[in-house]
Formats: sequence, structure tokens, C-alpha cells
Amino acid sequence: MKRHSIKNHCLNGARFVASPHYDARPDAEDINLLVIHCISLPEGEFGTPYVEQLFKGTLDTTAGSGFEPLAGLRVSAHLVIRRDGQLEQYVPFNQRAWHAGVSSYCGRRRCNDYSIGIELEGTDTSEYTEQQYQQLAAVSRTLLAEYPKLTRQRIVGHEHIARGRKTDPGTGFNWSYYLTNL
Repeated sequence: MKRHSIKNHCLNGARFVASPHYDARPDAEDINLLVIHCISLPEGEFGTPYVEQLFKGTLDTTAGSGFEPLAGLRVSAHLVIRRDGQLEQYVPFNQRAWHAGVSSYCGRRRCNDYSIGIELEGTDTSEYTEQQYQQLAAVSRTLLAEYPKLTRQRIVGHEHIARGRKTDPGTGFNWSYYLTNL
């Protein structure tokens, strides 16, 4: 199984692409939730440069671009795992990425304050690739080892912290397979 390491709150082996869409956590030591998401731009198209552009704040949202509804959106994630398993990191883990939006877990609001967000390139209904599962499991093991407040029991989907608003990673995500590989 693949092994990763973390240096200066960045994952070795991940291509680092700085996002301007982050800020300081209220407590940088309180990282205790891992949130799994999915993303593709346009919906269902993979391997495009548009997710990176969205997280960098450079996505063309002018009339005719097809991305007009995303105008002014300021979002990011800590990591993206592409269909082929390639890793991109947009925000260091000790900083607050803007991935969860209005959210709560176990009665505590503002999940961005204390979570790490990982985006899988996919849709709510698409099946994820073996490379993504293997990479997600390897990254998760590394995060669990590095941040002691993270536990297997504190790994959730966006759908679990933003009920009624979000559905990702969706029905295409095999939770039991992922957790077995941890």
C-alpha cells in the first residue's frame, strides 16, 4: 500500500496549487473531522482544468462560459484526488479551507473550522476509480497518523454534515470498501 508523509502541513507527493480561498483556523490544533466530497466541472466531465481554476479563483464565469452560476463563488479544498489517483493540494492542512459551507457535525457548527476536506473527481452518482479509493485510503491513513484527533469514526461525507443541502460523495461512493482499505 502506498505511503505518504506530511511536511509543513502539506502532503508529500501532492502537486501544490495555492488557493486564495482559505484563512486561519480558530484553533490550528483542533483538526478532528475528515470530510469526503466530489466535484467535476462541468458536471460529469473529468480531467478538465476547471476545478483547479475554481479553487484558484481564476475560473471564467462570464456570459457564455457555462459557469455563470459560479460567479463570485470562493471555495477550496485541502486535497483533490483525480480519477487517475493524482493528488493536488490547495490549502495546507493547518489552515481553514472553504469546503463545507453551512454545516454541522454532532451539534457543532462551522465544520470548516475543524475539518480537512478532500474532493474526489466525480459526481454523486458516478462510480469512483480503484486508483481514487487506494489513494484516498493511503492519504486517510497518513492524516489519521498525523492528526491524533482524527479517527475512523470522524470520517464523513459532505452529505452527513450538510443534510438536505448536499449529497456528495453520493451513491457512487462505496463507504464499506473505502473503510475496509483503511
